[in-house]
Amino acid sequence: MAETTSTWQVRHDDWWLPIYVRRERGRLSRMILTLTPNPSIDATITLKEAVQPGSVHRAASVTHVAGGKGVNVTHAVTKAGADSLALLPAAPGDHFLALTAADSIPVHAVEIDGAVRTNTTLTEPGGRTTKLNGPGPTLSEGDQKAIAAALAEYAPRAEWLVMAGSLPKGVSADWYTHLITVAREANPRLHIAVDTSDAPMVALGENLDTAAPDLIKPNGLELGQLAGVDGEALEAAAENGDFSGVVEAARVVVKRGIPEVLVTLGGAGAALVTADEAWVATPPPINVKSTVGAGDSSLSGYILARRNGASFADALRQAVAYGSAAASLPGTQLPSPEQLDIDHTAVSAVSAL
Repeated sequence: MAETTSTWQVRHDDWWLPIYVRRERGRLSRMILTLTPNPSIDATITLKEAVQPGSVHRAASVTHVAGGKGVNVTHAVTKAGADSLALLPAAPGDHFLALTAADSIPVHAVEIDGAVRTNTTLTEPGGRTTKLNGPGPTLSEGDQKAIAAALAEYAPRAEWLVMAGSLPKGVSADWYTHLITVAREANPRLHIAVDTSDAPMVALGENLDTAAPDLIKPNGLELGQLAGVDGEALEAAAENGDFSGVVEAARVVVKRGIPEVLVTLGGAGAALVTADEAWVATPPPINVKSTVGAGDSSLSGYILARRNGASFADALRQAVAYGSAAASLPGTQLPSPEQLDIDHTAVSAVSAL
C-alpha cells in the first residue's frame, strides 16, 4: 500500500508517524481523527506550596509532554486501544514531535515554519492550577490550505472527527465552520465534535445554519457564550447541585441545530442534552491533583462509548469517569480504562421543562 506524503517529506514519516498509521492507513475507517490547530508543549511545574506572587518557589517536579486538546483526545483514545490520528501543524524537527513519539501518539503534521507553543501549568497542593498559555505560531494562507487538504484526505477514513482548542494567529474566528464543511464534503457520514471557546465558539454559534457539528463540549462559561447567558452563574449553580440553568442553556443550543451538547462542569460533574432528553452526572470521590486534560478526557470517554453503541446516559457516565480519573493524575496525564471508577459515577435523567 502506497504511503501518502501530501504535507510532509518521507524522511519525517520515518521517525515521527507511528508505524500502524502507515501500515493500516487504507482501513482505518472507524478511527477517531482529531485536529488541533494550535498544539502545545505542556509544561507542568508541581509546587510544594501555594503560589505567592513576587516570591521564589522551588518546584517539586517539572514535566514536558505533547499537548493540545485534540492531541490529548488522540492520546486517551489510543490508550483505550482504539484507532486515532492527531492532525496538527508543526515544523520539521520541532521538539513537540519528539514528545509525541515518546508517548506513542499517532500524529500527522502539516509542515509550517513557526514553533509549537509552550503552555505552562503551575500545580499547587490541593489541586489548584494556574495556566500560562503561549501564543503559538502564525498560520499563513498556504498553511491553512494544507491543513484543510490533509483533513479532506483523512476524513473518509474516520468515523469521528474532533476539532479542538484555540485557533492560532492568522486564522479567522470562523475557521472551524469552514473546516466542518471541508470534512463533510469529504465524508458526509462523519460525526463531528468541536471543543473551543471565546471568539471561535461565538463564530461557530453564528454559523450553525451553514455548518453545525454533531456534538460540542463546552464548559459552563463556553455554554454561556453560545446561549447568551451568564456562564459563571451557570457554573456556580452547578457547584451547588443546581443543573437546571445549564440544562436550559444547552437546550437553547440544541434547538439551534447541534444534536448533542456535553457540558463539563469540573468537580460538579457534567450534563448531556439532546433534542429529546437530558441527563446530569456527578463524579466519583477523588483526590484532585491536576485538572489539565480532564475535559479532553471526558470528551474521549464520551466518544469512545458512543462509537461502541452505548446509550446517552452510559456515555455520559463514562465521560465523567474519564474526566475524574484524569483530574486524579498529576500533570497532563491521560487515564486508561482500568483507572476509571464507573460504579461510583452517578447519572440521572432530567425532566423536560
